[in-house]
Amino acid sequence: MNISIRGRFEIDQKRLRDKLIEIGSLTEAALSKSIHALEKQNIEEALRVISEDSRIDDLDEEINDLAIILIAKQQPVAIDLRRIIVTIRIASDIERMADFAVNIAKSTIRIGDEPLVKPIIHIKKMHKIATEMLSLSLKAFCDEDIVLAKQVADMDDQVDDLYGETIIEILELMETKKNYSQQLIQLLFICRYIERTADHTTNISESIMYLVKGQRYDLNS
Repeated sequence: MNISIRGRFEIDQKRLRDKLIEIGSLTEAALSKSIHALEKQNIEEALRVISEDSRIDDLDEEINDLAIILIAKQQPVAIDLRRIIVTIRIASDIERMADFAVNIAKSTIRIGDEPLVKPIIHIKKMHKIATEMLSLSLKAFCDEDIVLAKQVADMDDQVDDLYGETIIEILELMETKKNYSQQLIQLLFICRYIERTADHTTNISESIMYLVKGQRYDLNS
């Protein structure tokens, strides 16, 4: 059966969306594994997060390549073009989140088997919100739901509040637990990686707003 030009375009757009969902799912898993590795001080799990990142990098390239082919061959306009551009932009944000998961894994390896100076309760809370933001933002993209996208962006305030509290707590510990200074520095980095993850998810929300509305919104302010 012959497929029309429009039909082929829609099939390729679905392939593009499916690849985006895949890279999002893999990144969400990587973030979860990295925090679990930190909590359990599991070096092997941290190493797996690092080694599995290559698949995420490959997917990011596949998304970019397919998007370029779609633009070149189909010359889409209006919302079709925005959908492709937004997919590229979101994939880039997700790939950066995957890099943060790798960075968390590397910090876990640097900490090694030195007992954690304190339970990572706030770090785990930050992580839970950030990964939930990623999951919801992908749903908002698939449904082109700007209400959900705005709700996701609003969740960033929760991460920022926890980030501020946790940084202060770690800095205070650096004054009293000088023998743990290197570990505490790594924990500061990890907090920053999670906070940046939430920021990139807010970027995704902004991209969804641009997709649906055709204009840019700053949801970070």
